[in-house]
Amino acid sequence: MSPETSAALPLRERKKLRTRQSLTDTALRLFGERGFDAVTLDELCEAVEVSKRTFFRYFASKEDVAMAPTQDLWAAFLDVLEEVAPDGRRLLAVYEDALVAAIGRMPAEGWAERVVASRRLAARTPSMDAHGLAFCDRTTRSALAVTARRFPVPGEAGTLHARLALDVLVAVFRQALDAWVAEPSGHAPAALARRLRATCAELPRALAATAPTS
Repeated sequence: MSPETSAALPLRERKKLRTRQSLTDTALRLFGERGFDAVTLDELCEAVEVSKRTFFRYFASKEDVAMAPTQDLWAAFLDVLEEVAPDGRRLLAVYEDALVAAIGRMPAEGWAERVVASRRLAARTPSMDAHGLAFCDRTTRSALAVTARRFPVPGEAGTLHARLALDVLVAVFRQALDAWVAEPSGHAPAALARRLRATCAELPRALAATAPTS
C-alpha cells in the first residue's frame, strides 16, 4: 500500500497497519540476527509489545510474518487483476502488467529492504519454502477465479491456458526476484519491475531454445 493510500485511511486502520508493519519489521530483524527457529512467537510479541492474540489477528504463523512483504505484493496483484479492463490482450500480458502495477503500489520506503531480508531468510529456512508453495497455490487459485469471472475463456482448454500462463508468470517472477535480490545495491521496487519486464521479454527465446546435439 502506498503512503498516499494509507494516509487516506481512518485512524483505526492506520494504527492496524502500523502494528502489522512493526510485527513484520521486528520479525525480520530478529530472524535475521538469531535465526528463524531461535526466535519464539512469545519473544516476537514481547519485542513489539503485543499479545499473541493480537499477532494472530494479522498473521497465521511465524512463516506468514516472515513472508509478508512478498505476500503483500501478490495480494495487490489480485486487486489489480480485479480492476483490469478486458481488452483482448494475451492473458500472460495481462498478468505481467498486473504484477508490474502491483509492484508500483508497494511502498517506496522500506518495502524493498523487507523483501530482500525475507528472501535471504527463506534461502536458509526450509519451512518458509513450504509455506511459500502453499501460499503460491492459494494465490494461483484466487487468480484463476478472477480470470474465470472477468476474462472467461470457455472450456477446459481455457482453464488450462490460464493456469499455464499464471505458472509461467510465477516462474518468471521468481527468476527476476532472485536476480534482483542478488544485486549488491539498487533494491528499489522500480528496479524489480524492470527485472520482471526484461525476464518476460526472454520468454520467446527461451521457448524456442534447442538442446545442442552431441
